[in-house]
Amino acid sequence: MPKQKKIELLVGDELLKKVKELEAISKDEKAKQCGYYTVTKNGIERVNMMKFLNALIDAEGIQLDSSPSANGRGGRSASYRIGVQSNGNLLIGAAYTKQMNLQPGDEFVITLGKKHIRLRQVDSESIKDVEVEATA
Repeated sequence: MPKQKKIELLVGDELLKKVKELEAISKDEKAKQCGYYTVTKNGIERVNMMKFLNALIDAEGIQLDSSPSANGRGGRSASYRIGVQSNGNLLIGAAYTKQMNLQPGDEFVITLGKKHIRLRQVDSESIKDVEVEATA
């Protein structure tokens, strides 16, 4: 069986230019002429349309994926709102403590205002202020 030659895939500006030249033909034929196909063992050509369309999106510079978060996990983003729990506690979630680089055992001084609660971190090097608005 003769060895298949490597098919050269067009990318970037070359891909966009070739697609503009081939605007009168079908998208399957455009994909083939840009190199986005494979030949099976039986000699049948199969168009890889997803790879072709993704290459076109990349060539246009369109960013579909959002940038991954720092820890690589998805999930909800911080809303900067909390509510009083049924037992009367206020719970500040892990998203906020990670953002502030807080560690277990960090201590705070609590100061109550008319419509806010101020947390001042007790630390020998620096003091951080965090204000949480209280809603009535």
